[in-house]
Amino acid sequence: MGGARRQRRGVPQPGSKDDLCRESSQAAAPTQTARRDNLTSVCVLILTHNESLHIERAITHVKSFAKEIFVIDSGSKDATVEIAKANGAQVLFNPWTNYSRQFQWGLDNAPITADWIMRLDADEVIEPALAAEICEKLPTLGSDVAAVNLKRKHIFLDRWVRHGGRYPLILTRIWRKGQGRIEDRWMDEHILVWGGRTVLFDNPFSDHNLNDLTFFTDKHNRYANREAVDVLNQRYGLFATDIVLTKDASSLQASLKRFIKEKIYNRIPFPVSSFGYFIYRYMFQLGFLDGLEGLCYHFLQGFWYRFLVGAKIMEFERAIRHLPTREAKLAKLANMTGLKL
Repeated sequence: MGGARRQRRGVPQPGSKDDLCRESSQAAAPTQTARRDNLTSVCVLILTHNESLHIERAITHVKSFAKEIFVIDSGSKDATVEIAKANGAQVLFNPWTNYSRQFQWGLDNAPITADWIMRLDADEVIEPALAAEICEKLPTLGSDVAAVNLKRKHIFLDRWVRHGGRYPLILTRIWRKGQGRIEDRWMDEHILVWGGRTVLFDNPFSDHNLNDLTFFTDKHNRYANREAVDVLNQRYGLFATDIVLTKDASSLQASLKRFIKEKIYNRIPFPVSSFGYFIYRYMFQLGFLDGLEGLCYHFLQGFWYRFLVGAKIMEFERAIRHLPTREAKLAKLANMTGLKL
């Protein structure tokens, strides 16, 4: 899709690093840069595996406010590590188990000296307006503030998906060092914070993966394995579970969605729940206003993926239901999913 089309829809151009850097530099005036150095003291933590397509963009867009940038790599075979180092990031290596444990390993082992920590995925972009807001507001937050929630907007096939309940997704992404950790889950992990209240910043950041639809479907197939394991763990008590997500530990939106999914959605037969969820998103939450790209996204992510999760839960449960021990169930699940359970 052409650059003019992206410009028209107000989406950051993935290839226009110079333009975006210029905007970010303009947003972060000298006074704000001084604040970054002396007051905000932010560490950005990014997990990577073969992210050469995204990592320079991710790093570039946090330089206006980040004191430290740590990349936790799990064995990339492409140029991810070289690009990260060339752009000023410190790279640490750790074998992959899952996202939650990899991120917590980074929190526990990176030599973080900053006062605040930001969670950022390699395919996410801190847009200039948000970078400026971080520089402006973070130094003014009182000691009673433990964390900052941010608004995530999703870009799919170069279009901002504004409807279907997809914007804003409010996530805890910045917190004071020593006052946050990540949930120990196989899927849908959130940052948990304590010791203070959480505030919400106004400007969004973008989730804009530049890979193709084959990558999208392959990734969501792996996600489905992980989510199915979490659901079966709730049913069979296969391993220890983390504390319940609450509005005080994360965002109200995230805790409410978790409650609805676990207490209501997962108890409905998946052919009904997945189809009903898609109709709710596409019709009642106005997903149809997102155009053809939106139809592709809402169908794939809101119906196909949810149906796939349900089908995998059914398949895995049939395989482990009659096994006599917890260890046998875990071994069977590990064999079927390829996960290190």
